[in-house]
Amino acid sequence: MKIAVINFSGNVGKTTIARHLLLPRIDGAELFSVESLNAADGEGHAMRGRQFGELQELLQTMDSAVVDIGASNVEELLDLMQKYQGSHEDFDAFVVPTVPALKQQQDTIATLVEMARLGVPRSRVRLVFNMVSSAADVPAHFDLLRAFLKVQPIATENVACYLGPNEVYGRIRGSNADLATLARDETDYKALIVKASDTAEKLALAQKLATRRLAVGVLPQLDACFAALGLAESAASNVVPLARQAQ
Repeated sequence: MKIAVINFSGNVGKTTIARHLLLPRIDGAELFSVESLNAADGEGHAMRGRQFGELQELLQTMDSAVVDIGASNVEELLDLMQKYQGSHEDFDAFVVPTVPALKQQQDTIATLVEMARLGVPRSRVRLVFNMVSSAADVPAHFDLLRAFLKVQPIATENVACYLGPNEVYGRIRGSNADLATLARDETDYKALIVKASDTAEKLALAQKLATRRLAVGVLPQLDACFAALGLAESAASNVVPLARQAQ
């Protein structure tokens, strides 16, 4: 399974979704970060949008990949995808994260329109409603985008495919930490805190405990969002649900 995570807009959670929603649940997938403005976190393959020719050649050699396309590279990459006719067919799905802010919804619509222009079928374009607390909140927070899709149904939407804000992503940013591994950590931090000799050590241990608790709490939501994307239907053997593994 090969998935591109894309949106013309920044600050919609593309990297979080690529690294923490998709990559751990697709067995054997490799991560590609297409970005020029921000340095990669040291995980996966980093490249620029103008290297799309090289990227599509690499994709032919592997079964599974997640391609995180930074906002600064989207236009260039899509332009090259137009030149490499049929290259969009290399991807099983395009996952488009979006958030409630008006500008980001407008940019999301522009992204969907451009992909439709490229010939990407609706069935391969999946929305993730980010930064909302529940599925019930989606209609009120994404009225502009959903109204557009009623007129132009060029993407697959499912209100159950949502993610809420969670500070765990900020805590592990840049560390290459894996949420499932953090959730499975059996260290007795409370006992270690009691034995710690100074406040700084106690605080460091308390932060690890808090991060593990956040990881345990967020995994079921990530599993549910991944299931709602419907990607498992096309590659069930490649899907790895994580919440039960962490128990």
